[in-house]
Amino acid sequence: MSLPFILFFVFALIAIGGAVLLIVAREPIHSALSLILVMMSLAGLYLMLGAEFIASVQIIVYAGAIMVLFVFVIMLLNAGVEERTDYSKMAKYAGIPLGILLLLELAHWMHHSLIGKTPANGAGSANVMVSTRELSMQLFQKYLFPFEATSILILIAILGALVLAKRDE
Repeated sequence: MSLPFILFFVFALIAIGGAVLLIVAREPIHSALSLILVMMSLAGLYLMLGAEFIASVQIIVYAGAIMVLFVFVIMLLNAGVEERTDYSKMAKYAGIPLGILLLLELAHWMHHSLIGKTPANGAGSANVMVSTRELSMQLFQKYLFPFEATSILILIAILGALVLAKRDE
């Protein structure tokens, strides 16, 4: 067993564990922290694939900025412990068979897909290497307006959450 093989399973188990914690956590802040754990482990998987730029964006944008926004809104709204209700009868009786059907469909799709059967470097297609510098030049020159518009929309969302939170007082 090689080190990348072991690291893949470590990062994958951390991601799966964080996702399970995200679902079963009763406190919203614990769910947000579990989501940060998932995103950090995904960044580790991206690093193993040799995608350093995507790994850094995963950490900076998702685990950093977006999750700080989530935690800020959770703290602002003073969200407490989740209230558990009785499950609906339809979910109780149809959930497990539909989940098993979904897993069987995924297994069938994975068995018949070309994943793992074709080279990962894109052999057979146009091998175009794009550096991080070229990508950043595109982002900050050609796509500057959508990039800035997105940041303004996030700022408006934060202000909207503030207005909604202050309305109750």
